[in-house]
Amino acid sequence: MHTDTERCVRAVRSKDARFDGWFFTAVLTTRIYCRPSCPVVPPKAVNMTFYPSAAACQQAGFRACKRCRPDTSPGSPEWNVRADSVARAMRLIQDGVVDREGVSGLASRLGYSARQIERQLLAELGAGPLALARSQRAQTARVLIETTELPMAEVAFAAGFSSIRTFNDTVREVFARAPGDMRTRAARGARTPGASPGVIALRLPYRSPLTPGNLFGHLAATAVPGVEEWREGAYRRTLTLPHGHGIVALSPQPGHIDCRLSLTDPRDLTQAISRCRRLLDLDADPVAVDEQLRSDPLLAPLVDASPGRRVPRTVDAAEFAVRAVLGQQVSTAAARTHAARLVRAHGVPVEDPEGGLTHLFPTSDALAGLDPEALALPRSRRATLTTLVSALAAGSLHLGEGSDWERSRAELAALPGFGPWTVEVIAMRALGDPDAFLATDLGIRRSAGQLGLPATPAALTARAAGWRPWRAYAVQYLWAVDDHPINHLPA
Repeated sequence: MHTDTERCVRAVRSKDARFDGWFFTAVLTTRIYCRPSCPVVPPKAVNMTFYPSAAACQQAGFRACKRCRPDTSPGSPEWNVRADSVARAMRLIQDGVVDREGVSGLASRLGYSARQIERQLLAELGAGPLALARSQRAQTARVLIETTELPMAEVAFAAGFSSIRTFNDTVREVFARAPGDMRTRAARGARTPGASPGVIALRLPYRSPLTPGNLFGHLAATAVPGVEEWREGAYRRTLTLPHGHGIVALSPQPGHIDCRLSLTDPRDLTQAISRCRRLLDLDADPVAVDEQLRSDPLLAPLVDASPGRRVPRTVDAAEFAVRAVLGQQVSTAAARTHAARLVRAHGVPVEDPEGGLTHLFPTSDALAGLDPEALALPRSRRATLTTLVSALAAGSLHLGEGSDWERSRAELAALPGFGPWTVEVIAMRALGDPDAFLATDLGIRRSAGQLGLPATPAALTARAAGWRPWRAYAVQYLWAVDDHPINHLPA
């Protein structure tokens, strides 16, 4: 979009927040870059130039605006819609792969050479993987500086910088302030309420509108005891992270999600934020989604009644795949019971001073050696589960942020016991494909019949062609036809 100058200028002059994250406005006279909705008086069009990423702005010598803080914009929705190598690379960079494994690690995960990835990212985003990761490190550093009392040396290494000098230079260059000055100013202002010692409190922005009922209602209704809970208006869960574990509490507020993170290692902050945003589908473009679905006269009343529905996703693709198998052909309550038994038997215990979280969900390696006879499941489902965890532990099944959606679908379909429903629900919630569609789901077929849509899977799939590429969001609206706990915030 950044190449359409006239459209970008109109968005800046109207201060349209829908375009935050789509592009960034760099002002040639002040050498500052802003989000489109920046509250200051817009500059003259001749003094504006546009970039596709904050990293590209920083590489061109612009510093972040102190009023609109463009580094806190929602992420571009493109990376959650597309399945090409650039989109997959961006999802992996957001999850901190470059900081942990370098550019070579990123390239090997994608099946390309480092030079090819560098060239593709430069062509589309105006910045290579190192510059994009550097921009993300700067944002992580800002959060740690402003929301914690960690010494600056610890902040530097926790944010992923290799030296304190690089940390100081980057923060000064990006934010035009020294780290100490940023902390002093943050201490004078109003910090996010509800923070306690050792807890990082921040706000996760999103594009409006957002209907929290289906999002948090679904997560709460399917919560695995010990791993997830709904407490005092917040969805809480444990997180398995690269350097340790964490506990997060997420609660919906107008214009943002309150997020409280407790981490055993602050180096995991970037990954924790990325996974929480992915879990809640916060980088979606609800206006584009709803506009497409509203064009179907049978879906339009559902969209108008509660616009901005999101797809509840997951913080761990392997975890959700296991839970999807446990949920085959059983009720929500039964699926939670089966998952809770696995957690108690194989999950790592954790301490939670604030609530009732007791375990991390067991990893694939921990489940690879489980005794099938100990599972209170039909024999066929035991075989499905043990085959799945063996494939995940061996690395022959690829699920996660950088997965090729169609390749992962084919790998899942080749496993015994994986039919269309299981494959598509994993594609929708674990892989993040916005076009995944559960045509065989009983709830979807029941809702379709009530609305006058075709109720058979083949006919419904044919009708749903007009909803592409947003069929996963159509699933959320169809599920809303039934009065089920997944559609409502808990009391």
